[in-house]
Amino acid sequence: MSVGTGGTSERARATGGRAHETAEGHAHAAAHPAAHLSGFGNQHSSEAVPGALPLGRNSPQRAPLGLYAEQLSGSAFTEPRAHNRRSWLYRIRPSAAHPRFVRADNGGLRTAPFTESEPDPNRLRWNPLPEPAPGTDFLAGLWTLGGNGDAAQRTGMAVHLYAANASMTDRVFGDADGELLIVPERGGLLLRTEFGVLRAEPGHIALIPRGVRFRVELLEGTARGYVCENYGAPFTLPELGPVGANGLANPRDFLAPVAAYEDEERPVEVVNKFCGNLWSATYAHSPLDVVAWHGNHVPYVYDLHRFNVLGSISYDHPDPSLFTVLTSPTDTPGLAGVDFVVFAPRWLVGEDTFRPPYFHRNVMSEYMGLIEGAYDAKAEGFVPGGGSLHNMMSAHGPDRETFERASAAELTPQKVDDGLAFMFETRWPVTLTRQARDADHLQSGYDDVWRGLERHFENPN
Repeated sequence: MSVGTGGTSERARATGGRAHETAEGHAHAAAHPAAHLSGFGNQHSSEAVPGALPLGRNSPQRAPLGLYAEQLSGSAFTEPRAHNRRSWLYRIRPSAAHPRFVRADNGGLRTAPFTESEPDPNRLRWNPLPEPAPGTDFLAGLWTLGGNGDAAQRTGMAVHLYAANASMTDRVFGDADGELLIVPERGGLLLRTEFGVLRAEPGHIALIPRGVRFRVELLEGTARGYVCENYGAPFTLPELGPVGANGLANPRDFLAPVAAYEDEERPVEVVNKFCGNLWSATYAHSPLDVVAWHGNHVPYVYDLHRFNVLGSISYDHPDPSLFTVLTSPTDTPGLAGVDFVVFAPRWLVGEDTFRPPYFHRNVMSEYMGLIEGAYDAKAEGFVPGGGSLHNMMSAHGPDRETFERASAAELTPQKVDDGLAFMFETRWPVTLTRQARDADHLQSGYDDVWRGLERHFENPN
């Protein structure tokens, strides 16, 4: 196996841009901060071998070094420049050189439109996924909870979870239906993509654009986490409005990979998700053979602990929209197909304020997960790896224990730093899959957390 890496890798510089490394050595090189390109939405460029990127044009008559030039478009050609997503790849073999795809088993993966169940107005909560069978990799370990929209119409989203105990050694995966926002909760992931290598630990997120092929290797014996599959407009950073020029997720903290390629002649299964089904073809080579690339349709990793939390320094609790990391916009300004929201460590200082999240009913639907620690609105029952679903207009908020404690607390400045929770928030109701509706790990007594909220009303008249 021949592996090439690019950018500022010391090994790559020592060998003229090309490195022959073990998987372990390659992982260490990719984890080095210098082996990334910084900035969300930038027009990045990278080459694993000096001279692999053509100068002055995208598709010369003969691409450098005998490579093939290929454009990967994540948006329509004629979308406005600010929304246009595309990258040029310079690869050993063109993607067009492949055998016929045949249908494969979908396993636990499901896709919109979701019709197995009727939309449920009840508040629901799940424990973590059961441990998978031995030899389960990331793709085989994907399990769909539900979603909305229609993947073929490129609207809506899906909520998946994954549990794995094996690396994807002889296959790669690409999703034509949408981009994948991966949220590790247990165990780090090494993501080998067409653009290079990214490392995503618990507390990070990884964003794999629509159509980008990748392989997931485990950094530990097991891995578990969450995935948002976004069928709609690509995720972008939210507008800041009156917040100003700075705050929330800083663009420079999103890290794209440097070019890295595999020059490998052996059978590799390529799995393609297309209109809800998995299709498989066996290539005679690795399709992760991009030697150089440039563009803005690229994968990223982001450390959620770098989120610059903003909040009230006088009174009242801000709306959770203030914690938005990424948003998928729709044709209605401010109404997202899906928002990704993080509840990161922060100070609470509001005076005469109920500081945990307030009781509310929301036109948006909310799936919440927990990466580490505890969530400040739920005293117990909501654990890392688990999740809750509050569909549109379902009443929810702090449980009884949290309400009583927060109502009587002394309002000194308080640091909330013992948990990391997130939310996939979407404009449409989330319809469950049958497997989520009937799952053994669906909690039966979730409504009980609000039981015992007593009447305190005293009429002064």
